Amino acid sequence: MKLTDSHAHLIDERFQQDYEQVLERARTAGVTTIINVGYDLASSAAACDLAEKAEGLYAAVGIHPHEASSYTAETARMLRKLAAHPKVVALGEMGLDYYYNHSPRHVQQEVFRKQLGLARELSLPVIIHDRDAHDDLYRILCEENAQEVGGVLHCFSGDTAFAAKCLQLGFYLSLAGPVTFQNAGELLEVAKMVPSERLLIETDAPYLAPVPYRGRRNEPAYVRLVAEKIAALRGMETAEVAEMTSRNARAVFSLD
Repeated sequence: MKLTDSHAHLIDERFQQDYEQVLERARTAGVTTIINVGYDLASSAAACDLAEKAEGLYAAVGIHPHEASSYTAETARMLRKLAAHPKVVALGEMGLDYYYNHSPRHVQQEVFRKQLGLARELSLPVIIHDRDAHDDLYRILCEENAQEVGGVLHCFSGDTAFAAKCLQLGFYLSLAGPVTFQNAGELLEVAKMVPSERLLIETDAPYLAPVPYRGRRNEPAYVRLVAEKIAALRGMETAEVAEMTSRNARAVFSLD
């Protein structure tokens, strides 16, 4: 069984002490591909560096909405330069976060639009962060013709109606640890309704560890638990979910 973790942050300081062991545990669990996602310029550059040193490890470069206030013309220039790295497969993560509002909402929206434009220019898909911002996010995707760019709504947290709207725009939806939580709610229905050719799985490590590791540091090996939960919900074998979601990751990120 070969699994793909479509979204992790192995550049996080919580992996500094045992990074090689984390990769080894992932391989033992059957994880052959990991998308290591940046959230500012420093982490994006670090993701590129790590991708050079490990087979099956790729990078995404972008500015998280928390960091939107720091975005300048120089940021865009540096992102363009980082995106030229041969193992960069997407721009992101980018988007809107209205839960924390670390950057003003109008700034988040402006920077999201700028990064969508950059992705179009570079012919790269996007990895989208959306927290408590479904309506504005969807409006911007429509206004920016983001269906021409394509990409993934990572750690999807919307209901089935919002999922249907995003799917109609041609986006992939990625499910993470919360689908295993006792309070998963409508995420369980989302996991069942997403077409097989549009579903991805991820850890968002080090965040959102799935049950039974909830509350601890997450890591790519645990993506298998997400696959197991989705398999149970969809009446499939875990190996089928692994193959299906890995195939979808190869498609959206144009992996080798």
